Amino acid sequence: MKKQTVSLLAILLAASSFFFSCGNIMNKNAGALEFDSIQVNETAHLFGDTAKPACNLIINFAYAKKSSDAKLKDSLNTYFLSACFGDKYMSMTPEEAVKAYTEKYVGDYRKDLEPMHQKDEQDKEDGESMETWYSYYKGIESHIQLYTGHLLVYRIDYNEYTGGAHGIYMSTFLNMGLHTLAPIRLDDIFVGDYKEALTDLLWNQLMADNKVTSRQELEDMGYASTGDLEPTENFYLSKEGITFYYNVYEITPYVMGAVKITLPYEMMQRLLSDDTMVLNEVRNS
Repeated sequence: MKKQTVSLLAILLAASSFFFSCGNIMNKNAGALEFDSIQVNETAHLFGDTAKPACNLIINFAYAKKSSDAKLKDSLNTYFLSACFGDKYMSMTPEEAVKAYTEKYVGDYRKDLEPMHQKDEQDKEDGESMETWYSYYKGIESHIQLYTGHLLVYRIDYNEYTGGAHGIYMSTFLNMGLHTLAPIRLDDIFVGDYKEALTDLLWNQLMADNKVTSRQELEDMGYASTGDLEPTENFYLSKEGITFYYNVYEITPYVMGAVKITLPYEMMQRLLSDDTMVLNEVRNS
């Protein structure tokens, strides 16, 4: 799960390099952005036979529809497309990308599973249990979580099942500085050698959230059993503070679900940069 999150962040940073190389630095106008969304609910059966297993694809793609700055709108949509569907869709319009992604998902499902299903039908007698393993599901749903001043927070929720005991789900956050049109990273917010001190704050807040007094008690509950608790680039900014979001398996077993740890700005004051414009804006919003 952590590899998927890291991979997405790598795509976003690569896209950032692309925009800067093109000289696409935005002015300080936040752009008077207006948003819309494209919905898809597509079900496709193997062999086109409704008696056969099917895949179901649900998409709710949020994108910038209008802006006083056309370059801002188009560049944001390129980021959103890359984050939701992959970098091969970056150059498409939102409508083109959603259509192409839907067609590819259905096409790949049929291409990959129809030969296997045909063989299993010939070889197996327990057709009912077999059918379950061929029923796929995928959801990609995004929305604008926050838009204030020169900050835009974009959230993407993934949910996928490809047979087996259970599906997998994850949420990814993109904090965009609209004055530079670049993803905001931890190094943009914090100063100095902050990671060890920030890690201690995360542990302390997690103890407070769970009403325990030691890390050992948290570990006995299952925290940090699948990965180390450390600052993650998967975070989002809000008026209340910075929320660090750990998807399933990153620091806890699947049964415990995702973990959110919100640190108030006052708690991190000595670690925060004083000249981060969007941080000052959101704190005072």
